Amino acid sequence: ISFTEALQHFQSAELSESRGKVWMPGRQRGLAALLHCLWGPPRLRPQLRGERALVLAMTQCALDDSERVHMRILQTIYRQLTRSRLGCPRYGAHWEELGFQGRTGSSPLPGEIPRPIPKIQLNLPWSSSVLSQLPQPLPVLPTQLHCPPLDNFPFCIMSVNITRIVIQALREERLSRECNRRQQVLGVLNDLYAAAFLRLFRRWKQQHGTIADAGFFLKELELSTKKKPRQLLKSLEAYVSC
Repeated sequence: ISFTEALQHFQSAELSESRGKVWMPGRQRGLAALLHCLWGPPRLRPQLRGERALVLAMTQCALDDSERVHMRILQTIYRQLTRSRLGCPRYGAHWEELGFQGRTGSSPLPGEIPRPIPKIQLNLPWSSSVLSQLPQPLPVLPTQLHCPPLDNFPFCIMSVNITRIVIQALREERLSRECNRRQQVLGVLNDLYAAAFLRLFRRWKQQHGTIADAGFFLKELELSTKKKPRQLLKSLEAYVSC
């Protein structure tokens, strides 16, 4: 399945229940509102709020084994990352090899309900060019991989965490300035996801990261994503243009 087709599914799906679960920070009042107006991030323009609402609703959709599109997304991730022409069983150790926690391909974070949106972001159009440079702990690596695989790099769990980080930045309106500038929400969100993943990989490689360092790297990445999203996006632009 393509990213576009997966997105169209959610655009046309009945998401009223998921929309009801969306949480947004409350509006500040009094002094807090004045300080936000003077020094806080700008508000998202009204014409973009529907797109933001869709994205946040998607984060509340539980992964559903009976939903064909959800399963196609999972199969596409497996085939893209392994370069296999064949699909895979719904359950098995092959999901752990891709960096998921568990054998289902759908249990990314302890205590969380599996969501489809991190898997959609793994299925982005640029994944073959950008993600091919990232470490993939697979038995057979693609020929265009220009760097050696890094041991114990939890590829998919890092993807889920990065999606969580960029969604939180969106929810807190840290991305509103860039979304307003580009007149889109999802495009900014996806580019920031790619930029954050690229930064994480570079830091992991430079500092010879291990699983024990993952929390530190993610905390640092979360601060960069919320405070300097434009700087991260520029680093991605420079990388893609090389």
